[in-house]
Amino acid sequence: MRPRLITKEGQQTHFLIWTLAVLCAILTIAVIIAGIAVFVVYMVYQPKMPFIRVAYAHLDQLNYDQLGLLEIEITINLEAVNDNNKAHTSFSALMFRLQFHDIDVAVLKSNSLEVPKNSSRPLNYHFQSLPIPLNQGAMEAMDKALRREIVPFDLKGQAKTRWKVGIFVSVRFWTHISCQLHFFQSNGSTVESGCSSTSH
Repeated sequence: MRPRLITKEGQQTHFLIWTLAVLCAILTIAVIIAGIAVFVVYMVYQPKMPFIRVAYAHLDQLNYDQLGLLEIEITINLEAVNDNNKAHTSFSALMFRLQFHDIDVAVLKSNSLEVPKNSSRPLNYHFQSLPIPLNQGAMEAMDKALRREIVPFDLKGQAKTRWKVGIFVSVRFWTHISCQLHFFQSNGSTVESGCSSTSH
């Protein structure tokens, strides 16, 4: 006698399975809609990274003696730039260091500021230092720079940026600046550097 195959035809699918299937379908549709929304917002606003750039720099005075004491007076004008046509931007936690041979010469800070769309805001600094003792390596670097009549300073810093796009608020980005400014000893003007920040 052959065994008979018992089937379960006509048995209804369990309610939990239907619920999971519906939830998966809803989540899939939600992800698709969210992706389309993000794409549409991007195409409409075409966001660009805000950045900081050096607009003007001048070494007003430099005093250096053989004991290795450095004293400077310097003007540095930065700009917070927002090239977005439809998005406002805020800059916060702005801090910049001017260094010579890894020694801090000036620390420049600023309050938070708002930059309207397709605009920029100035950050103007005029700084006069106290006498700064240089180590042996920095003294040798300064002697070499003075012989070349071009004195280099490193400008390093960062700022936190955030876009404001209608009802949407983007995540925050850090924008970092790191470049070298070369000043002519004779008149304090700078060699063109095109110094600007990058965002991460």
